[in-house]
Amino acid sequence: MAAQAVIGGAGVRWLPDGRSTATRQRAAGLGLRSAASLRELAETCEIVLSVCPPAVALDVAEQVAATGFRGLYVDANAISPDRMAAVTRLFEGSGATVVDGGITGPPPREAGTTRLYLSGDPTAVARVATLFEGTALAPVALEGPIGRASALKLAFAAYNKISYALAAQARALADGHGVLDDLLDLAAHSLPDTPLARTEQLVGAGPRAWRWEPEMREIAHAWREAGLPTAFAEAAAETFARWEAHKDNWTVTGARLIADLRQADGNPAP
Repeated sequence: MAAQAVIGGAGVRWLPDGRSTATRQRAAGLGLRSAASLRELAETCEIVLSVCPPAVALDVAEQVAATGFRGLYVDANAISPDRMAAVTRLFEGSGATVVDGGITGPPPREAGTTRLYLSGDPTAVARVATLFEGTALAPVALEGPIGRASALKLAFAAYNKISYALAAQARALADGHGVLDDLLDLAAHSLPDTPLARTEQLVGAGPRAWRWEPEMREIAHAWREAGLPTAFAEAAAETFARWEAHKDNWTVTGARLIADLRQADGNPAP
């Protein structure tokens, strides 16, 4: 997202404290300017975009609010509408404006793949949208209050990401009975463009599971608030939790992921 904001013509600052060497190198390559502290970042930037694992989104908002930030705060994390309301309350009376954001699609590297949905004050939403006009990240303004972008993001993620957990569970069941190859053949015939049929697509969930697990918790929270059953999201969270050891490991295999699911104690396979 920082790369796309730079392409859009914005001056972008970031906070390198606690980040890896690889992250620092990427930031330098993009021409991002570093800030010595979060307070310095808040004092020098008109807009702060929060893009982090959903489990820490509220903590990040609390830290930014504590600096006395008076600009435009965009929470673009996969959090429930209820959690988004809590973020908004942190900035009440501060002079800051909050915009609700939801990102769908992969990291934006080419046009037509990734969208940033925005809701809240129309003037503030329009201001955020201008940051990414003409870039690979397509801003989409939603009419209505804060919470709508978060609801849309989680509704889409529920269907999209839980399908990976279902595919993995189906494969594990078939593998346990010696019919995995037959299942893959059937899936290739009947459901060719799904994680059930495409091993390379399913494997991509392994390195991301550490982020997807808390996202499933947020989905369960959102469903509970809406009076809906939560079991699907909770089961998907349990599935992804068994893959957390593969964080950012893009060499993990489908066989290893299936083996991890079949461990009776819930611990990853050795």
